[in-house]
Amino acid sequence: MRLLAVICFVSFFAFSSQNAFAQSGTKQQSADYSQFMHSIKSAVLNEERTVVVQLPKNYQAEPNKVYPVIYRLDGAGNIPLISAVMERLQNDNRAPEVIIVAIENTNRLRDLYPTVNKEPQGPVDEGGGAAKFLAFIEQELMPLINKSYRTHNYNVIAGASAAGVFALYTMQANPDLFQAHIAYSPAVWWNYGASVKAAKAFINTSKDLNNYVYINIGEEAGIMRERYNELQQALQSNSLLNLRFFSDAFDGVSHNLTSAAGSFNAYHNLFLPKQMPIRDLTDDVTSIDAYYQNLSQQWGEQIAPSDRAVRSLGYNLTGSKQFSRAIEVFKYNIKNHPKSVDALSALSYGYEMQGDTRQALKQMDSALAIADDSYPYIHYLKETKARLQTQLSKTQ
Repeated sequence: MRLLAVICFVSFFAFSSQNAFAQSGTKQQSADYSQFMHSIKSAVLNEERTVVVQLPKNYQAEPNKVYPVIYRLDGAGNIPLISAVMERLQNDNRAPEVIIVAIENTNRLRDLYPTVNKEPQGPVDEGGGAAKFLAFIEQELMPLINKSYRTHNYNVIAGASAAGVFALYTMQANPDLFQAHIAYSPAVWWNYGASVKAAKAFINTSKDLNNYVYINIGEEAGIMRERYNELQQALQSNSLLNLRFFSDAFDGVSHNLTSAAGSFNAYHNLFLPKQMPIRDLTDDVTSIDAYYQNLSQQWGEQIAPSDRAVRSLGYNLTGSKQFSRAIEVFKYNIKNHPKSVDALSALSYGYEMQGDTRQALKQMDSALAIADDSYPYIHYLKETKARLQTQLSKTQ
């Protein structure tokens, strides 16, 4: 099995030579993506480490754009799954393009577990090198990635099983290094549940934690399930306002398939979509500004609330008969788009639904004053004005 994995890896990365990064680098063009393999002589680990970097499809076409980075543990075999999920989300404006950095293993158990295992059910006296491995990532790998590629300060770390334990450990060791931590079926049984105890202590003593955490589990049972449930409960019941936590349980899904089962939810919940969800709108319309500020910080580009996105929020509110809130949202939209026929028409609709025909007619007049015959819905505007005039005349 190991030989087959090596053969597949070598076949997948049939690189041509090119000077690049650290000591050496090679490049491959695959399915519109540019992929680079880099060898790094790590002084921290005292060994050579290999990473594979995949750039976004539009990386060369947009030379001034910066990108979030997903650091994926356990190597480049995970890149196709991440790419497929991210492409679907990007096509629906629910995620930005990203740089993926896949870190190949040398001594997996040593690097990924924070403590040495003393529990007889597992490999005894293995592990304990996570602190040094994190130092390699923080002090050597990330600075080189940031220097060599157009990154911005939104970093994600993801891994499965032992790598899931490490992804959660990084949040405790340095909460500001990664903004998101994804752990597929983290092997929290290790060393009598040491990672669960550490995570609970960290959560209980943290005063603020602006972070995202996703964990999941498959069909695992026994002490693995018990310790995972303990971790899940601790994260679920946290009182940290800025910690966004999500979890999944997949019945009938094996331990080795939880990353495939959970990848969509992990990234779908992580990245904010360009269309602000109605659940994020509070009674104060400034929550729209806050949402798009957070969205811009995630995506690495300035994204203002669009006319269409805000109108959707208002129409959602009118649909649930929250007319006063809808009118406030429509008014907020006009402040940003004062010359928008659609924005004025939407406010007219809000007033009409509230029963204020006079204000509805006033806003429709404003819309028609801007619109010309090229406006695709000019007949609708004129018909609406006539209908509102008729209604108003009946009340006078």
